[in-house]
Amino acid sequence: MEHRYITEWFKYADMDYITAEHLRTLHPQPLEIICFHCQQTAEKLLKGYLIYSGVTEPPKTHNLDTLCLLCAEYDDRFHEIKKASGVLTQYGIQPRYPNEMEIAEKDMQKALEYTKQIRDFEPLVKIRTEIGMGQSPIKG
Repeated sequence: MEHRYITEWFKYADMDYITAEHLRTLHPQPLEIICFHCQQTAEKLLKGYLIYSGVTEPPKTHNLDTLCLLCAEYDDRFHEIKKASGVLTQYGIQPRYPNEMEIAEKDMQKALEYTKQIRDFEPLVKIRTEIGMGQSPIKG
């Protein structure tokens, strides 16, 4: 297990989350881009977990359902975040392009809520502590 590589995935996830939280302060709020960064946060955390679990190269997919199921092969508790992963998956591609998806403020709020659920998920918090990253830089 390469701690440096895992740390990079988790740092990039933090940057996406910080970006989503910052964009939330803008008026008007760029809902699509906030949701995209929520999806990216979860994707990078799940891929970091897979690397931690011994996967040399995580799959090149934006599908969080797929990544969550792969993580569940190492820890059954990942089934607990399946709903959050499923909702966030839809924001991986479509929101980046005009007219692909209508997102309301309530969708953005739910995306942030599910992202926080994944960020606070015990197996991921445990890795963060183990690799010396301590608490996440943003409480949200």
